[in-house]
Amino acid sequence: MITPKNMSTGKKNTILREGFLVKRGHVVHNWKARWFVLMPDKLLYYKYEGGKRDSCQRGKILLKDCVITCPFLEYENRPLVLKLHTEHGVDHFLEACSREERDEWAADITAAVSKLQATDGETATDQKDPTESQLHNINLSKVLDSMYDVHSGIKLSNHVEHGSIYSNCFSGSAVVDWMVFMQLALNRAEAVTLASTLQEEGFLRTVGLKSVEALRTAGLSEQFMDDSTALYSFSDNLKKRGPVRAQTSLSAVELSGKVIKRGYLLKQGHRRKNWKVRLFVLRSEPAFLHYYDPAKDDISPVGGFTLRGCLVSSLEDNGVPSGVKGNIQGNLFKIITQSDTHYFIQAPTYQDKMNWIDAIRGQT
Repeated sequence: MITPKNMSTGKKNTILREGFLVKRGHVVHNWKARWFVLMPDKLLYYKYEGGKRDSCQRGKILLKDCVITCPFLEYENRPLVLKLHTEHGVDHFLEACSREERDEWAADITAAVSKLQATDGETATDQKDPTESQLHNINLSKVLDSMYDVHSGIKLSNHVEHGSIYSNCFSGSAVVDWMVFMQLALNRAEAVTLASTLQEEGFLRTVGLKSVEALRTAGLSEQFMDDSTALYSFSDNLKKRGPVRAQTSLSAVELSGKVIKRGYLLKQGHRRKNWKVRLFVLRSEPAFLHYYDPAKDDISPVGGFTLRGCLVSSLEDNGVPSGVKGNIQGNLFKIITQSDTHYFIQAPTYQDKMNWIDAIRGQT
């Protein structure tokens, strides 16, 4: 959602990246959206009050000798978390709005940590050669046993595709995330190769139209999809963790469209007129815009509406438009639904605002 940008010419004050992440609290383990700013030697985070970022930082994470774990998959229903383990043994858990955002944040933080190590004259001698494969002589049965483990294996959950809810299955990207996290593969490409082998041997099977079509049309190296919408399950002879079932409901139809865009935006409440960070997900065919409470999960939306007949418009930042409350940051836009409900939404940057407006207009 947020692209890296430099805001200052001073080396220590250079902003490498900034944007919303959801952070787990240290004392009370709840999840709250915070505005993060990545500097060359630290990661700062701020709170949004009344729709505007406060000027006082709420905390900082020093990056010297920090260890990044990405993906970090020990939180059920939160597959987009990365973990930072600081030099002083403190763990920070941060959740992004998409796998792309998570991996980009992890890459930028890793690069900053590496530069700090290089400055100190340290050499990472114990790192594995990234070109060295570890897939030879691997025991597929042991991999399957690990995947199937109730406590540390792949989490089975419900997924939606084309109006049907499939239970007791998982996505292709969840498999890849898990294999990298468990160090069964050095990178995503290796994980896809390993998952493809499991599929070819009959340990995994396709669920739903997307993965079935990929199996039918793709070459051997492309049969397994590193995709959050391609669904898989364990083979039929593994019944202990439940068979795959498909159910259809109205809400499933709303959530069955292709995801066009995901990102954190601020939304004004209809009753209290307060501003809260929400995870917005734009889908097509059918065209819907749903929003989720990032303190909870991205499975059950707290609201949403069809984009059929909607009007979306940019609001000027010189003055507060009628109907908008609070000390807002800016970059406002408005959506009027077919039922004449007005949604006021605030993007982190002007470019984000225009990107969302263009994406929504493309579905109305």
